[in-house]
This record gives sequence, structure tokens and C-alpha cells, in this order.
Amino acid sequence: MKKLLFAAALAAALPAAAATTPPAVAPAPDRPADPAYAKQVLDWRAKAEQGLRRDQGWLTLAGRYVLKEGENRFGTAATNDIVFPAGTGPAGMGSVFVEPGKVHVKLVEGLTMTSMGLPYTEKDMDTSDGSKDWVSIGPRASFTIIERGGRYALRLADKESPVRKNFLGRVWYDVDDNYLVPAKFVPYDPIHKEPIVNILDEVSDEPVPGYIEFELKGRAYRFDVVGDDSDGLFVIFRDPTAGDTTYGSGRFLFVEGKPKPNEPFKLDLNRAYNPPCAFSEFTTCPLPPKQNILKTRIEAGEKYPPRKAG
Repeated sequence: MKKLLFAAALAAALPAAAATTPPAVAPAPDRPADPAYAKQVLDWRAKAEQGLRRDQGWLTLAGRYVLKEGENRFGTAATNDIVFPAGTGPAGMGSVFVEPGKVHVKLVEGLTMTSMGLPYTEKDMDTSDGSKDWVSIGPRASFTIIERGGRYALRLADKESPVRKNFLGRVWYDVDDNYLVPAKFVPYDPIHKEPIVNILDEVSDEPVPGYIEFELKGRAYRFDVVGDDSDGLFVIFRDPTAGDTTYGSGRFLFVEGKPKPNEPFKLDLNRAYNPPCAFSEFTTCPLPPKQNILKTRIEAGEKYPPRKAG
């Protein structure tokens, strides 16, 4: 999985959960959260909402098309190799040419695309790790090229996506100080790799630099960290709320500002959030490794499903 995703994508759609220092004494379970801390979490959630709704965000995705080697013609006509949804552009828009290590887009005569404010009629696409090389064609459509396991795919976004139009908001558990828990990051020596499976049953070996050891309700738990992000710690986990009050395949957690090894920090489970697959069918999300499947309920963070019109 390229750059393991979303810590990735996530970061694109979400503010990260910083390692923070909580109030010295956590309130009893039946008391509301500390107001200052609750505001921090609610502000973070508001930014997460904004990120999700942005142009080219998960709610605007309208297609994911695997590209073959050679020419791939695209447009809204059924005769194209890649058929965009009706209304997103003209019948014939252009072609994507794929060869080993290179993807080139060339539009039909009279059509122009823009990228970073600049106009193009043809363009080599950047598919490297962390690239946000989107091109826009007309008032609605934009796309980027992603690489997964040596294969390229075109990811299409539509500014008038009905998914975004009908989306009424994310749903969260109430902020609870009891889920801001003592933790420490313990590195593995040496770092090893773990096979991570995604929802399409594709497998990639991802680095596992260490684990987060934390205490919840008087018991010790641990999450393996996945990926080699130098800016923080990325966790994929599942608990018994999955398929009940939270997303079935599990949730993500990202700790910004990598904690120092073996030194205490506070892990904020109130910032657990849903993977992109909870919002769009045109994404591929990793599943938690078996050691990150807990037997205790984490009734904190994001719920599922979100609110929708109708």
C-alpha cells in the first residue's frame, strides 16, 4: 500500500491527534468531560468534518478505474475504456497512456485541464508517495492517478457528488476524559514488517516500528503501530463496538508528534476516526492486524453510520 495510505489520506482529511497532557485527575464516569479538554476535541472534530467535505475529499469520489497498459480512453460515452458518470464532462475527454513507471494524460482537441492553477492539454502525472497531483476538467470533474501494488488506477472526484450533497455530518461519542489514557511508545528492535490486508484482500508488507502500550479501565493493552510516518504514530484497530455502533472493519488513530520512546504520553481515544471506506465505495482501506483487535469496547471517537439526508 503506497506509503501506507492515509496516515495518508487521513492526514489529508483529518487533523491529527496530538500527544497531550490531560487534567491531573480524570472525572468520574458520570461527570461531563473537563470543558477545556472537551473543547480541544470538539474543535479537532470540526476540522475533521471540514476536511471530509472539501473538494476532492472522500465524499466527492465518483469512481475508481484500474488502468491497463497502453491507451485508456475516458469520457462519459459508453464507448470509452473508462466511462465517467453522466454530467461530469463531454462524451470524449481524452486518453491516459500507461507504460512502466510512467502515466501520461492527453486531452482531445479543444479541451483543457488545470493543475495547481496552470492549464494543460497533456501532462505526465506524478504518482509518487504523498503526491496530490489532481487535474480538473470543466466545472465538475477532477482526477488523480494512484499506484497500488504496481498497478495504476484513476480516482475520479465530482464536485456535485450526491454523496456529498446528502451527507449531514459525522457522528461521535460524547467526549469522555476516561478515554484520554496513559500510554508509552515502545520501539521494536529491529523494526519488522507485517502483512496488512485491505478490503479487496490485497496484501502488502508494512513496517511496524513499535507498539503503543496503554492502560484503560485498570487493564493494560497494546496497539502495534503501522507504517513509517516520521511525524507520528498510525494505528488500525477494531473492538466489539465494530458493526454495532462503529464502522464494521475498524477505525484509525493517528498520534501527531511522535512520542519519545518509552516516555509517558496521553493517548486520546476520543479521536479515533473512521477509515475512508466508511464514506466512499471508491477507496481501499487496510484492515487491522490481529494483534490490534481488542476484546474490550472502545466507546469513544467516531460512530457509524454518519447522518445522511433521506
